[in-house]
Amino acid sequence: MLDIAEELNRWAEEGRDFAVATVVAVGGSAPRSPGAALAVDSEGTAVGSVSGGCVEGAVYDLCLQALRDGQTVLERFGYSDEDAFAVGLTCGGVIDILITPVGADAPGRTVFGAALSAAARGEPAAVARVARGPAELLGRALLVRSDRSYEGGLGGHAELDRTAAAEARAMVDTGRTGTVDLSEDGSHCPGGITLIVESSVPPPRLIVFGAIDFAAALVRAGTFLGYHVTVCDARPVFATRARFPEADDIVVDWPHRYLRRTATDSRTVLCVLTHDAKFDVPLLEAALRMPVAFVGAMGSRRTHEDRNRRLREAGVSERELARLRSPIGLDLGARTPEETALSIAAEIVAARRGGTGVPLTGSGTPIHRDGGERGAVAAAA
Repeated sequence: MLDIAEELNRWAEEGRDFAVATVVAVGGSAPRSPGAALAVDSEGTAVGSVSGGCVEGAVYDLCLQALRDGQTVLERFGYSDEDAFAVGLTCGGVIDILITPVGADAPGRTVFGAALSAAARGEPAAVARVARGPAELLGRALLVRSDRSYEGGLGGHAELDRTAAAEARAMVDTGRTGTVDLSEDGSHCPGGITLIVESSVPPPRLIVFGAIDFAAALVRAGTFLGYHVTVCDARPVFATRARFPEADDIVVDWPHRYLRRTATDSRTVLCVLTHDAKFDVPLLEAALRMPVAFVGAMGSRRTHEDRNRRLREAGVSERELARLRSPIGLDLGARTPEETALSIAAEIVAARRGGTGVPLTGSGTPIHRDGGERGAVAAAA
């Protein structure tokens, strides 16, 4: 639901009644992840998507039905060999979708409005909803804010609200969306209720060090992927808005000095394109000791070997050095700045999602992997 928060917040502010269909569980090769949503207002206007087209029509009708009867329902869609023309996922996956009416008199309207407003403003927050359990609890919502306070409730035991709030805080801290199984009294006991917890956090950062032509193409790719992109270079003649009009931030400073003073987290991606030892070595010495998601550096094989030697001389351990992705990018045979940016972006996505980078043709690997994003925890462990 929070993936379409900006539009839904506008609907809420205008006093519109609407219903939200949210993917709460997936199996197999499902096209959308938990948290993906489609919403329909009382006039029939629709925003968002839950399946990439396979079941949108049926979900749209369910949203209209929910607006008419005010009932929250959980529906499952999958592929049927017996009836290939039935509504379902042609890719063979299975998705569970929670359809929740958000009318003026809906019990969770205030919580929904607060959650959508926080997400639309870019504030860190998480909303937990009952996706499976007793009918009277289905769809009940609880909002956890960045100050760790929470509002609303799941309609059950007070301990359930406290446990749900704690789970939601843990997820918003890492920017994750997913499900949690609890008992009705709040204990961690599968078989009671299932919560869908959706996190809304600011976009992850991509910091590009080195204001070169390849950086301009990488800025565009990073923006396309949804990153907040910063370009940093110590040379003011190169680090200019004219050269990088699509960057969110342009910083003139020594790269290692800027990295030490700027905010990073476990989703941050660092791309070092300077391939100049006086910039690279102090920068990478700091970067490889930070709990960020990705550290990559551009350069030839010879540059890579020389840089590794200098980093070892600077005291970087083999374990720290193993985190460095160099030469940066996947082997696409790239030559132009745009092709190189594509190869770097592809490696970032593969690292983030756990992909192999090999062609899907003939590989036999799953197209869609479970488990969400891979952060820096494994890399830094």
